[in-house]
Amino acid sequence: LKGGFAFVLMVARVKPRSGSQRNWRNRRASWSVAAACYAGCHCFAEMSNRAIPQNSQRDAPRVRDIDEGLRRRGESGLSGPSGTEEDDAADAGAVPSSSSGYRSCLRALSFLGIHRACNLLTAQRRREREARGVARNSVSELSEATLESCPPPVLYKQRWVQLAFLALLALISDLVCFSVAATPATWTKVFGQDPATLIDIFLFTNVFACFIEPFIIRNFGLRIPIVGAAMLMAVGCFLRSGMPFQGEELPGYNTVVAGTMLVAVAQPFFQCTPPLLSATWFAPDERAMSTAVAINFNQVGIAAAFIAGGAMGGSEAGLKTYFVIITLVAVVVAAASLFFFRERPPTPPSASELEKLLAEKSSGALKTEVGDDSKPANKPEDSFPKEAYRLLTTPGFLPPLAAFVTSIAVTNVVGAFMDLKLQRAGFNDQMEVDMAGAGFEVAIVIGGIILGGLVDRNKEYKSVTLWCIAATLVGVLLLGMESLPRSAALAALLAIGSFAGPVQPINAELAVEVTYPCDENAIEAVQQLCGNLISALLVPVCEWAAELKLTLPGSDGYLRGDTLLLLAILVVVGLYFSTFSAPLRRTEVDQANCITGDELDVLRPRAESK
Repeated sequence: LKGGFAFVLMVARVKPRSGSQRNWRNRRASWSVAAACYAGCHCFAEMSNRAIPQNSQRDAPRVRDIDEGLRRRGESGLSGPSGTEEDDAADAGAVPSSSSGYRSCLRALSFLGIHRACNLLTAQRRREREARGVARNSVSELSEATLESCPPPVLYKQRWVQLAFLALLALISDLVCFSVAATPATWTKVFGQDPATLIDIFLFTNVFACFIEPFIIRNFGLRIPIVGAAMLMAVGCFLRSGMPFQGEELPGYNTVVAGTMLVAVAQPFFQCTPPLLSATWFAPDERAMSTAVAINFNQVGIAAAFIAGGAMGGSEAGLKTYFVIITLVAVVVAAASLFFFRERPPTPPSASELEKLLAEKSSGALKTEVGDDSKPANKPEDSFPKEAYRLLTTPGFLPPLAAFVTSIAVTNVVGAFMDLKLQRAGFNDQMEVDMAGAGFEVAIVIGGIILGGLVDRNKEYKSVTLWCIAATLVGVLLLGMESLPRSAALAALLAIGSFAGPVQPINAELAVEVTYPCDENAIEAVQQLCGNLISALLVPVCEWAAELKLTLPGSDGYLRGDTLLLLAILVVVGLYFSTFSAPLRRTEVDQANCITGDELDVLRPRAESK
């Protein structure tokens, strides 16, 4: 459940219906001096301030600890008198893109036309190493050998099956949640109850389940809770549809509410586990894409609720058939998950995941065997509130959290007032509005897949997020303008979905990066809970602010208060997120090490894996 949608879509469904060259060389010379000074100071400050992990060993001699790997990337130790460890690491090309201060410095100096100094410095460092009896190859040869020495990760086709199950389960859960959002009149006629109440019950039950979900995942792993939640959701769908006990009639209201609550309890197991699934099964260059699919695929369920619900839910018999179809799909997916959903792959897909597994094994928290029936060893763990507090106080966690929550809040508020804004742009047919809403939800999924894949390749979480926030701001501004042409309004709506939606999975992965090796599932649970809370509070505030108008100077147009509030939030969060500077700790581990050994379970530094 994307937080706040409980109240949001009912507002969307009910409210609208009621209502210069000559001096160039001199300038370049002066700017070159200034820029060289700045680049040098910034570079060496960054290198001197970089946190280097302390040495530790475990599982020796068979297993090389990751800290030992980081410490031994150069021939001299960290405690060497000349302090050339950072230079060696830079020459070896082992410094990750997120913290490559030295490499960035060389690029800046090269651009400014003074690479000879860099060559002299490099030669001086090489002479010092030779004087100490440590002969080196050239920088390019060493870098090439290092890159070729590390084998690619072993990946399994089963990972796509895992992702498909999680995505389908998320889809069904939100399809159930918003199944009557498109047909409130039929629901009211059959049960005499406001359909918003049913969605509110789903929301509160979902939030409660988010508190217990991390405990269950930590103690039982991934397979058992996911399969169990799938079964629970199927039972809930049975209760909602009454099949096969009620004939052509729907069951009583209390029975439908009970079934809805069971689905709400199951949903956090599909909503909070995508980063954990990505880390367990997918390579470093696939994780953001995988998380984007799993996190955002529930939007397809919302789109299906708009289209299928509107087409089939016009009568009690049609609503019954609609609920029965949902039940059959839920049962088939749950039964298939029992046979085909797995706990983890035979070998880890990345050095960072292997490092976590070794740490858990040494502490007794890892399952004693890899398999569906293995059980975790008993180990005391912090409660979820304590773990959440530790995450919130971790440097670098708050900016991605703010971006994640903003993405949820913006998409929810836009969804809440989408009908009204589209009607003002000339969308008078309700089916047109429903199709536009479905397009908005699908744009969130497609945008997440494309931009998530981009981040997987370049690891530029910060820049991609800032561009997404900027594009979302433009879309919100355009959609909030009165008397907007139909095509422009639709383009603005799709732009918001395409750029605001991907912020969630990208920043879920960013939060995992900066807090590594913390629990991915707990990280996502914290983000979802914060998103739910802020969205639930923001939607009614925006509903009140929508009554206020601000006339644009020099024109007859105006912006409503809800648009102004969203614009202010996007500006503030964008400025705050621009201060993000935490290292990508998980990527550092992946780029500095390889997985070797007969069983691909030995962790070694890249420079040693020849």
